[in-house]
Amino acid sequence: MAEAATLALTFWQLAVRELLIITAAGVLLSGLDDLFIDAVYFARNFWRRHTVYRRHRRANAESIRRQDPAPIAIIVPAWDEAAVIGTMLTDLVTRLDYPRFRVFVGLYPNDPAGQAAVAAIADHHIQPVICDRPGPTTKADCLNHLWRALVAHETRSGVPFKAIVLHDAEDVIHPQELWVFDALVPRLALVQLPVLPLADAASRWISGHYLDEFAESHAKDLVVREALGAAVPSAGVATAIDRQLLGQIAVAAGGEPFDAECLTEDYELGLRIKALGGRGGLVRLRSGDDRIMVATREHFPASFDAALRQKTRWLIGIGLAGWDRLGWPAGLADRYMLVRDRKALLTALLTVAGYGVAGLLLIGSVARFLLPGLPPPPPYGAGLVALLWFNTALLTWRLLMRAGFTAHAYGPGEGLRAIPRALVGNVINAAAAFAAARRYRAFLSGDARLVWDKTAHRFPGTGTTVE
Repeated sequence: MAEAATLALTFWQLAVRELLIITAAGVLLSGLDDLFIDAVYFARNFWRRHTVYRRHRRANAESIRRQDPAPIAIIVPAWDEAAVIGTMLTDLVTRLDYPRFRVFVGLYPNDPAGQAAVAAIADHHIQPVICDRPGPTTKADCLNHLWRALVAHETRSGVPFKAIVLHDAEDVIHPQELWVFDALVPRLALVQLPVLPLADAASRWISGHYLDEFAESHAKDLVVREALGAAVPSAGVATAIDRQLLGQIAVAAGGEPFDAECLTEDYELGLRIKALGGRGGLVRLRSGDDRIMVATREHFPASFDAALRQKTRWLIGIGLAGWDRLGWPAGLADRYMLVRDRKALLTALLTVAGYGVAGLLLIGSVARFLLPGLPPPPPYGAGLVALLWFNTALLTWRLLMRAGFTAHAYGPGEGLRAIPRALVGNVINAAAAFAAARRYRAFLSGDARLVWDKTAHRFPGTGTTVE
């Protein structure tokens, strides 16, 4: 009996070692991928600092203002946003320092509260647009209604818009945003400003992990995409698109620029613009002497359930449905970035496997401590030991990078929190990957449909949420 138990334990230890090797190899490949992005980012910064910025003064929003501002359209889809849309629009028209803009707000016939909230704002800049079908449809469907409304407005007024700006019902918009868009479109067909999640004292960990992700993504990852010549995806907010190019996309798609069956129309938009020869870029500018970043700020989900739903939608749209819809476009840089985007599903498996292996190793150590007679684990070998130490160094570097970008955007306190918050983000992302796989399988089998599964929205000072 003892011999059988010893044999079983030996097989168990061998299985744990093999799982450790496979997991460590996956972590190594993912870590080297991230390390390459870091290297490109630092090389680009070094080159620009010692070439471009030695010859030219850094621009800011004040320095690039044009004397003849062009008309710009802002489109805001709003399904069931009565608690925030009125405050957001009031803040927008009060805050914006730009003379020529019009806001098209997408509403639904079965959302009378939302219609009333918009109607209560007596401002000539705002035009409500009622969608044909009851909500929720997809966000892309609502955006198509807004597109048709702004085209009709151009026809009536005889004045075309220069750019179309995407925003959501919870966005806090920088006063000089439209000046930046006016100066850079159409030289850039897609201009993405940074999105800075607002810190939430009541949700330091769930909502807080978005601070870390966006601080790094919108200061490094999108910059590297542009540097490598890959398409720059829209974040869905704080994005300006060249009106003429969006019109070309609409014509090619049969009259509507956004695919109504798509859950991540913003992400796909960058790829479609690149395919037509347009260039996109993340633009990080200070407003002026005050050094405040021209960016959009907003609250992100504060509960685990809300964050899970949001990230599940993102993963379905980018990693699953997007894979089916877009395939692998031409161009090495674009394909590489698509691999990075779609590896989120594999990363979730690696995360679960890594935590599982760590748990099994801990159980083995505790068992050998309590039962000294148990046989020792099989030797790892010098190669595996070196791999584990190298992965530990990669993980340490990754945490330091995350903390550094967060500290730069939000201060040292949030930077320090970013290190333990990485665990929170890993758990949420892993859970979202499994939820996305289940939902997309149900969609493919015909048991479910993809709709606008919106998350909780808050606007600063309202103290309210909408599910």
